[in-house]
Amino acid sequence: MSFKTFLRHVREGFKNVFRNGWMSVASITSIVVSLFVLGVFILLVLNVNAVADKADSQVQINVHLALNTDQKMRETLQNEIGSMPEVSKVEFISKEQGLKEFREDMGPDAAGLLEGFDNDNNPLPDKLLVEVVQPTTVPFVAEKIEALNTTHKEQPIYKVNYGKGSVETLFKVTKAIRNIGFIFVAGLAVMSMFLISNTIRVTILARRREIGIMKLVGATNYFIRWPFFVEGALIGLIGSLITSGLLYVGYSSLTSSVQGDPMLGLQLIPFGNIWLLFCGLLVSLGVLIGIWGSSVSIRKFLKV
Repeated sequence: MSFKTFLRHVREGFKNVFRNGWMSVASITSIVVSLFVLGVFILLVLNVNAVADKADSQVQINVHLALNTDQKMRETLQNEIGSMPEVSKVEFISKEQGLKEFREDMGPDAAGLLEGFDNDNNPLPDKLLVEVVQPTTVPFVAEKIEALNTTHKEQPIYKVNYGKGSVETLFKVTKAIRNIGFIFVAGLAVMSMFLISNTIRVTILARRREIGIMKLVGATNYFIRWPFFVEGALIGLIGSLITSGLLYVGYSSLTSSVQGDPMLGLQLIPFGNIWLLFCGLLVSLGVLIGIWGSSVSIRKFLKV
């Protein structure tokens, strides 16, 4: 196909969008409504996944040290844990610091429970706070850390705690949330494709006589198809851009109102962090669905 012919198809495709008036508006509206619903659920799933990721990332391993563990042994143990490929950070928490943090966590109402405990009378042991690269490896890393006791005669580790049982349940729940969100968005995307393509099919159905005449006078299938491809792509592009603008305004307003209210305690993903990927996905879907709808709809009318 020559460049001149290609330009002709593009020009005809643009003309068809405006020539068909209300049919084009109906197709664009169908795309806007379908992609808007899809976009809302994509944003919802992204935020739910972000909450799940945050919950996973907050899982830490507390390595409580034996009371007779000296500084040299503690540093050796800290280096051994830090050298594990699954570990991202190891922080030493002294028993003094641990008591201070415990007081802060308990709050003023429980101050009486800790009365009499100070640095000289501290029941808490020193500990190492371990963070891992992948949260799901926490149980495995905890076992590796416990096994370090067998390599040291002093057995410096008193107890390894990471919330065994609760953590595994948390990982299962967050995994289920991600899977359900993905399945839901995928199903909604398929439904949107068929809804939009059916609307475009009605548009092309109204012009079946025009297609039949072009076929009878000798126009090739490719010559007839290309303007419709361009028309479908343009309709999809316009609809997806309108949808992106609506979602941008709505989500930005929601983010400002929610994050400005400390009572809600919600932290939504800033739209600036995802706008390029999100809008790119919507525009790509709109254009592809427009082309796909035109391609499927026009196929049977070419058999004259």
